[in-house]
Amino acid sequence: MRHAVFPAGARVRPRLCLAVATACGDDQPGLSDAAAASIELLHCASLVHDDLPCFDAADTRRGLPTVHCAYGERLAVLAGDALIVLAFETLARACPAVPARLPALMSTVGRAVGAPGGIAAGQAWECETSVDLALYHRAKTGALFVAAAEAGALAAGGDPAAWRTLGARLGEAYQVADDIRDVAASALEIGKPVGRDAVLGRPNAATELGLPAAIGHFRRLVAAGIAAIPDCARRELLRELMQREADRLIPREIARLAA
Repeated sequence: MRHAVFPAGARVRPRLCLAVATACGDDQPGLSDAAAASIELLHCASLVHDDLPCFDAADTRRGLPTVHCAYGERLAVLAGDALIVLAFETLARACPAVPARLPALMSTVGRAVGAPGGIAAGQAWECETSVDLALYHRAKTGALFVAAAEAGALAAGGDPAAWRTLGARLGEAYQVADDIRDVAASALEIGKPVGRDAVLGRPNAATELGLPAAIGHFRRLVAAGIAAIPDCARRELLRELMQREADRLIPREIARLAA
């Protein structure tokens, strides 16, 4: 389980959760920390399962051997399952101070990993012979970004609906960026194998739209996410954070291909 969580990735989902909580006043920082941690644990669990031989059969993740390569397939399945349980345990432990916020938080986070529109549903699309790219992206990646934004608001006693569009657009943008890097980046740059979508016959925005069009689509999604940030005391700071993250996701040498 530690191998799955550390070393850290970009931690973009928990950072989004905490940024939204801060924008909403963050009157319960222990709860917002727990919400952010639970989101990241669920993301790491999904990566463990996604890397398994029955799905991507990936050998590396974040520059290290994947969990099933390091410890065996059976322990990888169990580690992923245990991380899911730990995510909800972490969230529940932090709620005694404000128990009224727990039901909405648990429901929001649970919906992001289950069916019909969570990570499990996104993974299930990979088992189909015909895939709707937008639905696939919204479930496999977008759902947890939406949950991160909404959970940040809920943990701080804010309105989750006000942040839903931001999470949705950023989640879709993140998956499009991942598709672009799978086609145009190197394994050293992203810390995992590239070209896997083509090998496995998976839907890929860069393949379906063409690389320049996919980069343009990514930029439009980021702009839509930034535009969706509600009025708040830290709106400009959030805008800068999102733009920096977008610049990190698509390296300049790849972005030039859209010119």
